[in-house]
Amino acid sequence: MTGVLLALASAVLYGVADVWGGLLSRRADPVAVALLGQAGGLVCSVAAAPAVPSPDVAAGDLAWGALSGAGTGLAMVFLYRGISKGNLSIVVPVSAVGGVALPVVVGVAFLGDRLTAAAWLGIAIVVPALWLVSRSRSDEGGRVRAALVNGLAAGAGIGVQYLALAQAGEDSGVWPVAAGRVAAVLAIAPMMCSPGRRLPSGTVGLWSAVNGGLAAVALVCYLLATRQQLVVIAVVLSSLYPVVPVLLGVTALRERLSGTQAAGLAGAGAAVVLLTLAAA
Repeated sequence: MTGVLLALASAVLYGVADVWGGLLSRRADPVAVALLGQAGGLVCSVAAAPAVPSPDVAAGDLAWGALSGAGTGLAMVFLYRGISKGNLSIVVPVSAVGGVALPVVVGVAFLGDRLTAAAWLGIAIVVPALWLVSRSRSDEGGRVRAALVNGLAAGAGIGVQYLALAQAGEDSGVWPVAAGRVAAVLAIAPMMCSPGRRLPSGTVGLWSAVNGGLAAVALVCYLLATRQQLVVIAVVLSSLYPVVPVLLGVTALRERLSGTQAAGLAGAGAAVVLLTLAAA
């Protein structure tokens, strides 16, 4: 049950971070926002790492963390780019489904994960639920292709992030998350060399870094969740983050849910129940 709660906490934190980062990317260059976010995440993860026992941090654990961070860095660039263009309703579900699909396939095919019937049913429900919950009445066909490209690219990066980080050993604590932030910064930094790109200053720059710290905490929760249960279940529960933008819109912005979104939320809730039962 602890693993389930950690994975759900990761989903909530990631959902908030994605919305926040996307809104910041509408005021500044998405690449710069992503870079500052990963730098903020590095500071946060290094500060938090001593608080988690890490009796044996091996080079291989840090390498897995670095691979995960490279996926994170590229994913955030494409995700923020898509959201900054107003395509949240397409980019978010596509990235989430992509982020679920890769770890699930690899976990079952190569890592020996064996799922119960309830877990399989939960996974089968969550993929369409993620899509439905993020649907919007205002989709514009002219921007669909670009949104799909950004979403698929972000989903591939998120899948690598989840899958690689889960391979780090339990004795490494959360140092793989810190190693991942270093790799993410190195992956994004060369993109800032393009003419006209510069880091945002003032409030936008500060909040970009703070938002990255929030995302780093989400990754720590996910990493700890993988040590409590099957990687597949941790991935699926953590990938429920698209629910968060919809709930924020309803509660904070007083938006109305469409019938499609309501159906998606119901499906996501059913998936959580099934996966929780499977992990208990």
